[in-house]
Amino acid sequence: MLVGSVFFFVDRGGGIQQFSGYTMGTTYRIQIVDMPTELSERDVANQVSELLAQLDTNIFSTFAINSELSRFNRHGVNIPFIASAQMIEVMQMAQEIADQTGGAFDITVGPLVNLWGFGPTPGPADSIPDQQQIDSILDSVGYQFLEIDTSLSEIRKTRDVIVDLSAIAKGYAVDRLANYFDNAGVENYFLEIGGELKIKGFKPGNVSWIPAIEAPVDSATRIYEIFFSRGEQIAVAGSGDYRNYFELDGVRYSHEIDPRTGKPVSHNLAATYVIDESAAMAAAWSTAYMILGLDAARELSERNNHGVYFIYKNSDAEFDEYVSAEFARYLNPD
Repeated sequence: MLVGSVFFFVDRGGGIQQFSGYTMGTTYRIQIVDMPTELSERDVANQVSELLAQLDTNIFSTFAINSELSRFNRHGVNIPFIASAQMIEVMQMAQEIADQTGGAFDITVGPLVNLWGFGPTPGPADSIPDQQQIDSILDSVGYQFLEIDTSLSEIRKTRDVIVDLSAIAKGYAVDRLANYFDNAGVENYFLEIGGELKIKGFKPGNVSWIPAIEAPVDSATRIYEIFFSRGEQIAVAGSGDYRNYFELDGVRYSHEIDPRTGKPVSHNLAATYVIDESAAMAAAWSTAYMILGLDAARELSERNNHGVYFIYKNSDAEFDEYVSAEFARYLNPD
């Protein structure tokens, strides 16, 4: 079914109504148990389509030239920009994590990602940027060059930075979908956009939803671990450097760029997974922890009391994991 700009494919198998399609440059999947009788499939399709189109094309897209984010990126320096409540909310969350991580998470990192060839336009595969090029870009990267005035609904950039919210916007869209279904009286769902999840209740038969942690390898997808939602409402997101990278002269360059140095991360942390109440926060924190590396990420996650699952390479070059107590309780079905 084509509704607006989003394709919906409805599947009613196994007592679960499923809607799937494309948004935000990736795929999504919605699984609903016991849809309220007052909601028709067409109602859900239309309303979800409108919600996703609003968040993507109208607000957060960097590809739609008239999106709110694209207009802000073209906006002049030190000139207030009237922003939507959604834009301000997402930027506030991003800035909060940037502050806590000392800039390891930074929504202005995009030009560095492009410089290393991981942006929308692939860079050369036979060379790496020199320090002068990196330093030049670093002058225009920094979350501290963004200001938010919630009382006036304004955002402002004090330097000509480019903002990319892709590390948090998909999670935010998952949260908004969850709000929609919560308000509609749906008690059991599994929502996913680009691998970022929000889960509530149970599958048919009072069975826990069972998400999987992917092994951090660049071969065929395989499961590293499973866990159980236990009927709770939780959000889950992960990050890793094992699929998007290049190698040159025996050196591996990750797509995870550290905004503080301007260079790809080179530590032994291979993948991070975070459980949080918010999918937006889980997504942003999983990226932040991936940039920080194992030791700093473990220390900060313990201070934050976060549910985390970190996969890293040990001294024998084999995969090992660190699992916080908050995450470990979901490894058991009850």
